[in-house]
Amino acid sequence: MVVGKYSLLIVLLTTFFSPAPPKTILFFGDSLTAGYGLSPEEAFPAMLEKELNKSEKKVRVVNAGLSGETSAGGLSRIDWILRQPVDIFVLELGANDGLRGLPLDQTQKNLQNIIDKVKAKYPQCHIVLAGMMVPPNMGKQYTDSFRNIYPDLAKKNNATLIHFLLDGVAGNEKLNQADGIHPTAEGHKIIANNLKGVFERLI
Repeated sequence: MVVGKYSLLIVLLTTFFSPAPPKTILFFGDSLTAGYGLSPEEAFPAMLEKELNKSEKKVRVVNAGLSGETSAGGLSRIDWILRQPVDIFVLELGANDGLRGLPLDQTQKNLQNIIDKVKAKYPQCHIVLAGMMVPPNMGKQYTDSFRNIYPDLAKKNNATLIHFLLDGVAGNEKLNQADGIHPTAEGHKIIANNLKGVFERLI
């Protein structure tokens, strides 16, 4: 009987002091998330995972970025992506829609449908929206409307908003590849550093 009590105590203590399982952060995006032109380890999701795992609370970061992806393309593959459990879902799509001048109401609808699917599959999942911008040559009305998509969706869905994913990187020749669009490894490092505080609060 005594042994049984001690065994129960050990089980209880082990359960109480066992570290929590790592939270899964899934980045769902386009070439910016995928790390176009770089190795997977140089893309900001991998760099962010490395930084976050320096603390006691561990995370597992999944990079589901696909170069050239549009909001419509993302909507078509989200069900397959959601076959794995997700604690924090980061939506980084829409930039390719904007660069192609696609109708913004459809872009917003696609992004909302993606969010709805995530919520339906994992109701406790926290949604993070990575805000993007398009070049001014698209016209003021279009660029302003595009920029407003992300705060509008964040407010509607009680999501965390990253106002501009490329903050401190966009427009800097030294931090972008020859195409002027995709960040270098150093640029990705800055993005990861910018995001670190956001995700430290979420985990």
